[in-house]
Amino acid sequence: MAETVQTVQLLSADGVLQTDDTAAEYLPYVDALSDDDLRQFHRDMVITRRFDLEATNLQRQGQLALWPPSHGQEAAQVGSARATRAQDHIFPSYREHSVGMIRGLDILDIITLMRGVSNGGWNPKTNNNFHLYTLVLGSQALHATGYAMGINFDGDTATGDPETDQAVIVYFGDGATSQGDVSEAFVFAASFQTPQVFFLQNNHWAISVPVSVQSRIPLYLRSQGFGIPGVQIDGNDVLASYAVTRKNLDEARSGSGPRMIEALTYRVGAHTTSDDPSKYRGDIELQGWIARDPITRFEAYLRSRGEGDGFFAEVATEAQDFSADLRRRTLALATPSTEKLFNHVYSEPHPVMDVQKQWLLDYEASFGGNE
Repeated sequence: MAETVQTVQLLSADGVLQTDDTAAEYLPYVDALSDDDLRQFHRDMVITRRFDLEATNLQRQGQLALWPPSHGQEAAQVGSARATRAQDHIFPSYREHSVGMIRGLDILDIITLMRGVSNGGWNPKTNNNFHLYTLVLGSQALHATGYAMGINFDGDTATGDPETDQAVIVYFGDGATSQGDVSEAFVFAASFQTPQVFFLQNNHWAISVPVSVQSRIPLYLRSQGFGIPGVQIDGNDVLASYAVTRKNLDEARSGSGPRMIEALTYRVGAHTTSDDPSKYRGDIELQGWIARDPITRFEAYLRSRGEGDGFFAEVATEAQDFSADLRRRTLALATPSTEKLFNHVYSEPHPVMDVQKQWLLDYEASFGGNE
């Protein structure tokens, strides 16, 4: 789906800051960013891409069962994640690797999930409200809406203090907008005026179905039919992602109800490592989006502000070290004990789980150590 005249873009494809009428209302959010903030945006995107490549390689080498690459979507994720406040709750889909990293999640927790040695993931309470990955398309939209309804009921939002008022952001893709769960989430969010932002990463392909088949209108207009304002942004522009998300989250937490952001971006790699995108999309389209690379664009902007080679070399080294450490820790992962399957099914000890656990242990023991 191509941009419209309403698409918010703050950085042009060659990294020049835009000042037109569409951009004007968001520029104060950019002006408030420090040089260190801007450097962090670049660092986040570069490290994300490098460990994403490392994880893809680990899967190809038999170390992971599956990996969902995020190459090309770094700006949409980094900008929106940096726009959240500490008290906000984040409900991801399954490729929001940089969002998790920014919220303090140890990226190895995602690796253990994809390696099959974790029975779920992580505890959101100890990871700055970053909730679990959701592989069932669109279901996280309902989870997020239910949580946002609870925030309303508890009075933890719309008090007038953006430093403590809570909001929710939920990530999903263009394919998920065709799921009934997302439409149901829109209904409840609009009805209960929840403090949340629906953040749609339109990467143009729901596995092998193009967005042009999924929808005959720009996807940000879908939410408006439910009474939820929507805005479309250039998702390869990290500044637009940050500023628009910051504004919409603060509006949601102020009591103005839910919002939707459609970030136009592109899945450069495969849907997951079990997919071959060359079977359904052409190279001309792919190369056109590679030319709009979000990291290259933002690097051009930083260089125009005087950032030198030293900084970029330092970040590249940091990313290399990060990915090398990820590989080392992945290869050191041990196979979990059989008992782990049963330990957290219930919050308290349960006799049925005890019986099932013992049955499986006895069954394994019957092989006498032979495979």
